[in-house]
Amino acid sequence: MTDEELKQLAERLIEIGSALSSERELDVLLERIVEEARQLTHADGGTLFVRDGAELRWAIVQNDSMNIRYGGATSSPLDPAVFRSIPLFTGEEPALSQVAAYAVHRQATVNIVDVYDADDEFDFAGPLAFDKSTGYRTTSMLVVPLVHHTSGVVGVLQLINSRDRDGRVCAFGEVFERVTTSLASQAAVALKNAQLFESLELQFEAFTQSIAMAIDEKSPYTAGHVRRVVDITMRIAEAVSASTDGHYADVHFDRDTMKTLRLAAWMHDVGKVTTPEWIIDKATKLETLFDRIELVRMRYQVLRLQAENRALEAKLNLAEAVVAPEIDDRLREELAELELQLAFLERSNRGVEFMADDDIARVQEIASSDFVLGEERTPRLSANEVHNLSIRRGTLTPEEIQKIRDHAMVSYKILSHLPFSNGLERVPEIAAAHHEKLNGKGYPRGLTADELTLEARILAVADIFEALTAPDRPYKTPTPLSGALKILGFMVKDGELDPDLVAFAIRSGVLDGYARDEVGEAQRDIVLADAYQP
Repeated sequence: MTDEELKQLAERLIEIGSALSSERELDVLLERIVEEARQLTHADGGTLFVRDGAELRWAIVQNDSMNIRYGGATSSPLDPAVFRSIPLFTGEEPALSQVAAYAVHRQATVNIVDVYDADDEFDFAGPLAFDKSTGYRTTSMLVVPLVHHTSGVVGVLQLINSRDRDGRVCAFGEVFERVTTSLASQAAVALKNAQLFESLELQFEAFTQSIAMAIDEKSPYTAGHVRRVVDITMRIAEAVSASTDGHYADVHFDRDTMKTLRLAAWMHDVGKVTTPEWIIDKATKLETLFDRIELVRMRYQVLRLQAENRALEAKLNLAEAVVAPEIDDRLREELAELELQLAFLERSNRGVEFMADDDIARVQEIASSDFVLGEERTPRLSANEVHNLSIRRGTLTPEEIQKIRDHAMVSYKILSHLPFSNGLERVPEIAAAHHEKLNGKGYPRGLTADELTLEARILAVADIFEALTAPDRPYKTPTPLSGALKILGFMVKDGELDPDLVAFAIRSGVLDGYARDEVGEAQRDIVLADAYQP
């Protein structure tokens, strides 16, 4: 090798070291280590093992002649049943007969000229079996441990069949051995850093999931909501990114975008940590810490007893007993009216039916009647009870609705204080936008279509579809898919949801796939993709 070639090799090694040190994606890094080492040494094949406790786990397998590429970010995954981990110990003794294990224990590079050499001390049953089954000929092998300065050996790089300028298989020369050892040293640091970075990311994601699940578990009615929203969100995003034709043919989400969207979906409801449980769970209009209809029933029980007592007193004061039937008639009328009033209030409290003006007027009329207990005379219904019973639709007052809506802005405030790593900075923005609408009538910021990213629109559709099909909401009966389809259509028509995204999620079968996995059979009255009419 000439001086110029050595100089170019050294420069290339420096470039590779710089590139490896800046790579944070573990799968990308592992793949690149093998590719760069093979190019530097003209190796036909390469394998990278990552140390996992007392074993070496296969991470990357590449071979140009056999057109094999397994592991990493761009290749087929490794089947652990085929690529079985290599034990570092036999019992309590180091497994020195395995060349990769030997490199770990001795922290030394092993350069094999020909694995078929009968005098070699290592067990090459694996490569020989591979050769026999494929017709390949494994000859030279360079095995280099990746030694980290504090963690010891973190992996093993194994290169196979170096080639000379004429393409003939040859041994790995001394220069290639030194270059690969230097590369392995840099790769060990990069690998350890990437592992630590991945570990931190996994810990952070696990923490966010635990927070999300804790918020879900605050209410038996929303348990599983966040998990299901994440599921729908990622199904839609993956389908959009994989689309090769139609509206999203040119949209391809990178790894950071997919991570961002997944974290945003997990954390979209984190603001509900400040929302009182009784508002989230409010199944009736009078519910707070308990359903106050029980207080109303108690008052009506007192009113019935008072009416019966007045009738008895009237009878005792009669001069002629023949008038008693009139008292009984009046009592029956009074008790019947009380029963009608209570039944109306109980029905109004459930929030199932729309409250018309006449219904609200009747609530106010009932409230104006006296309720006497001892020496105290009060309205039959308190002002707060009247306010709640007068809710026209559902069970929440305008103030309670606003309190629930506040969770989106609280989510944004909480998430904005978290130190998201590079590439994940948009998590707060996407998470907080799941109730925004394209027509600008959403909340918390009233964003318009021009201000809403595709990721935010995907999360909004996922949140809506989960809420529509959830079987456990206290304020509504489970919506069948036909009903969900109609509501989605209305929201698209009103300019609330992205029409192209809704159409894609339905036509692609994404929502039907989710429904098969998560929605009760009784609700699956249609196949959305078949029934959809734009």
